[in-house]
Amino acid sequence: MTEGPIGARGLAPDWLAGVYDAHGPGLFRYALMILADHAAAEDVVQQVFARLARRPAAAPPIDAEARYLRRAVRHECFSRLRARRREATYRVDARRPLIEAADPRASRSDERLAIEAALDALPPEQREVVHLKVFDGRTFEEIAAITGVTINTAASRYRYALEKLRAALGSST
Repeated sequence: MTEGPIGARGLAPDWLAGVYDAHGPGLFRYALMILADHAAAEDVVQQVFARLARRPAAAPPIDAEARYLRRAVRHECFSRLRARRREATYRVDARRPLIEAADPRASRSDERLAIEAALDALPPEQREVVHLKVFDGRTFEEIAAITGVTINTAASRYRYALEKLRAALGSST
């Protein structure tokens, strides 16, 4: 799916399905890294696309659909995190992996479980930056634009996350 304005082609079901096929899996992984909860990540992505589907045909087009969708998912994720803090009854579903195996047939090794636990222990803001840097290959400038923080803050969150990951995983590198 090419980057283009949302609404310019109308909201025909096939167009919306194409947008979902192009962006849905990446948005799910992004939401999962922030929330560390499969069900909540699925709900967030579904809610963002449901809002997009309800968008009036007469509404002005939204430029840069990938950027719009990522910001909508990010906003919804952090809204859910704030709600979790208020509820204080949140439990992580430890049966589902936070990261996907490169080979789906591979078993969950002790190393992978340790990495998942270390990632899960990070604050959501640091998990988000790790995801954007490592899994999406973004620069700190791009991360700063996505998250709405300065480049230095994005780099600091990444550095602090790596320090915590190294300590948790017992790495001296």
